[in-house]
Amino acid sequence: MKWSVFGVLIAVMVASVSTWFWADSKLNHEDVLADYPGRPAAGKGTNWLIVGSDSRQGLTDAEQDDLHTGHDTEGKRSDSMMVLHVGEQGNTLMSIPRDSWVPIPEHPGGNGKPVKGATAKINSAFGNGGGRLLVQTVEQNTGIRIDHYAEIGFGGFVGVVDSIGGVEMHIDQDVKDKDSGLDLKAGDQTLTGKQALAFVRQRHQMADQDLGRMRNQQKFLGALAHQAASPGNLLNPFTFYPLVDSALGTLIVDEDCGLTDLGSFFLAMKDVNGGNGKSLTVPIGNPDYRTKTGESAVLWDTNKSKQLFDAFKNDTAVPEFK
Repeated sequence: MKWSVFGVLIAVMVASVSTWFWADSKLNHEDVLADYPGRPAAGKGTNWLIVGSDSRQGLTDAEQDDLHTGHDTEGKRSDSMMVLHVGEQGNTLMSIPRDSWVPIPEHPGGNGKPVKGATAKINSAFGNGGGRLLVQTVEQNTGIRIDHYAEIGFGGFVGVVDSIGGVEMHIDQDVKDKDSGLDLKAGDQTLTGKQALAFVRQRHQMADQDLGRMRNQQKFLGALAHQAASPGNLLNPFTFYPLVDSALGTLIVDEDCGLTDLGSFFLAMKDVNGGNGKSLTVPIGNPDYRTKTGESAVLWDTNKSKQLFDAFKNDTAVPEFK
């Protein structure tokens, strides 16, 4: 009996180590946290930049049609971006509107020649310079040093949701959106990967468009983290291995990010959804600022946003704005 128990323990340990190395091999690392002159100093707590990209990598033409993503596969753009602060004062998830009108730093162009800095929508930083330029843009406009980076595309997002059998959500009102393909009734729903992608992308039926969409994104990501991190999914090999394969296989993280960091990240997201944290948006001064070229962009509220960014840097209580 003693040797049987000992054998089981050894088997569990071997399986755990094997799983750890298998999962670690799935991570895709990119050097996005490069130093540069004037980079903000490290603050208290840990700050994650989370990017949802419109990358169609791994999707067939038929899957792109089914998911209503279109076939514009040249490059990738940011479909959403958030900063998650993990600290002693609680965890806070802050959405950044992709149309935020901010200074974009000078950066290398496609031909290797430098592109002068200019004011533009923040998602152009990701489109023109990838994660590295986006990190620098966020850091220089907020003063918050980014400690870790996580990016996932459309295909990976759908795979994660489907691997756990869908995500339970409460839908406040009927939603029918032609552009995203979403058609949901109000009430409690279990969203498939396809429905979830449409839910976090749709915005046309909401009065505040992108700002309303960001609220949906925060709500869904919290529910996803809460469900994915449940014992029923983590201890069940029939959900655990497909979840890890879908999540890590398409996830892009910074060079120093490991499985332990990702574990802390998911637990922090779970806390935000569970009421032990907050979800908010960068304070907006003008949601419909008209640029010189006639574009509609978003201007931050200078004073309020500075208070919020300072709270992130110093790990102090997040201010309550009326």
